[in-house]
Amino acid sequence: MNTELLEALNILEKEKDISKESLLDAIENSLLNACKSHFGKADNIKVIMDRESCDYQLYAEKEVVEDVEDTLEQISLEDARKMDGKYDIGDIVHVPIESKSFGRIATQNAKNLILQKIREEERKVVYDQYFEKEKDIVTGIVQRYVGKNVSINLGKADAMLTENEQVKGEVFKPTERIKLYIVEVKNTTKGPKILVSRTHPELVKRLFESEVTEVKDGIVEIKSIAREAGSRTKIAVWSNDPDVDPVGACVGMNGARVNAIVNELRGEKIDIINWSDNPAILIENALSPAKVISVMADPDEKVASVIVPDYQLSLAIGKEGQNARLAARLTGYKIDIKSETQAIESGELPENYMELSEGVFEEEVEDGYEEEIADVDMDLDLVEETEKPEEISETEE
Repeated sequence: MNTELLEALNILEKEKDISKESLLDAIENSLLNACKSHFGKADNIKVIMDRESCDYQLYAEKEVVEDVEDTLEQISLEDARKMDGKYDIGDIVHVPIESKSFGRIATQNAKNLILQKIREEERKVVYDQYFEKEKDIVTGIVQRYVGKNVSINLGKADAMLTENEQVKGEVFKPTERIKLYIVEVKNTTKGPKILVSRTHPELVKRLFESEVTEVKDGIVEIKSIAREAGSRTKIAVWSNDPDVDPVGACVGMNGARVNAIVNELRGEKIDIINWSDNPAILIENALSPAKVISVMADPDEKVASVIVPDYQLSLAIGKEGQNARLAARLTGYKIDIKSETQAIESGELPENYMELSEGVFEEEVEDGYEEEIADVDMDLDLVEETEKPEEISETEE
């Protein structure tokens, strides 16, 4: 048994996760390559290797002839019968080859071939490992800045966080741990090239999957997501279980779950809304926290007209149009937002709409006022009833 070779292969398999079978194939190829370098050709040379013991035999298949013209492929009858008396003209003889007889150059070539195969297998293992994590998040350790890019160590491989995939304003320190989204993994001659991102919308989705059990289990689905990295993200969620509140599950007790994600994203604001198959309701939810009077949505043209109170117009549009922009991305609709006054001027609302809405408001206030008075009267009656027995007892005393 070739103990040393067997131990070396077992160590490589354990430490670098390289299969022993592929290494044995590499050794066979290297031996054939060494024969080719030593003899000039290796067409009739065979290698037999025991996969369990790692013992190998190297031999040349030679034809028995009377007159030898090619010593590599032919053998005389006399020499063949020295090995075994049963051989005759035309038989094929397996002539052992001693690998120790190879020259220095042939041996070096064989060694380089084995090392090259080990490096290739190592790169393949790393590529396969990170290819499985494509479209998922990983934790990386910041190494250093390379110009405006950041070198990140992912464990067995390094990745480069380019300037375009960085959130504006984020500054990293060496040895700092950060979450990254693997956008793509490419296999190159120098090893796997891993493209990572901190700005991708899917990063937020994967963070919710890791933080919120209901999302990971599929009870709560993230139907849509719109993000402006470093500033604000809107996500629409839906529950497959009527007993589970999707927004509450994502927010967590006292906001613990969503706050953990906000901290990972360095303070980026996250709006969580309920998903609806009704586009009007979805658009109304998407414009949160602004209040909406009416929504007219056209599913075919993917356009919607939204009317909001005058004092809510700036909130609905958001700073530099951010709220409306994110709502449009989230819903997939082109949203036109108008105030009450603008809607009246364009004829979308009747001219006396303001008066009608004020009248309704006054009626609601009056009804509420009457209910409050009734409640107070009931409370006073109860107080009087409870106080009377005490007065009687005092007079008796």
